[in-house]
Amino acid sequence: MKAAKAALREASLARRDALTAEIRQASAQQVAAYGNDAIAFSPGTIIAGFLPIRSEVDLQPLMQDLSTRGAQLCLPVVLDRQTICFRQWQPGTNLVSTGFGTRGPGPDAAVVDPDILLVPLSAFDGQGNRIGYGAGHYDRAIARLHEKGCNPTLIGIAFDCQEVADVPHEPHDVALHAILTESGYKNFKT
Repeated sequence: MKAAKAALREASLARRDALTAEIRQASAQQVAAYGNDAIAFSPGTIIAGFLPIRSEVDLQPLMQDLSTRGAQLCLPVVLDRQTICFRQWQPGTNLVSTGFGTRGPGPDAAVVDPDILLVPLSAFDGQGNRIGYGAGHYDRAIARLHEKGCNPTLIGIAFDCQEVADVPHEPHDVALHAILTESGYKNFKT
């Protein structure tokens, strides 16, 4: 199973990396438009986004829209090789290096438990199964949230080219509730 996931991850990321900067930028605007229409929440809801690394979808336009609608935003911060937490953030706030090529709020920002997680990924299928980057950061963060009694809505963020026919999954793998790409928003769970 590990080898199958690694092969799917590598192929999917190669397709994503092949997208031009112009396509990625236009897609980020599409993601923002679809996400702003589809993601329902009450003011004050805590939403975890992420800043793009490598060739990921740039969520900054969507996060700005969500903030304008009253969301409290947070970003993932790598604490160590095993752990991420989510720190409060507002667009325009200064960021610091937070490991693995990421930037995020500094240690003075409050740690929060998100109600909605916008989840980066390398591949996904039409049933809501996902493959991350292989380090398991989000899997462990989601498990910790569940242990605390939190049940965040999990929305995968990707480009259409990252969809695969079938993601191998095990019973402990947590499926996404929805996927958001440049061609729309698809619910997997209601």
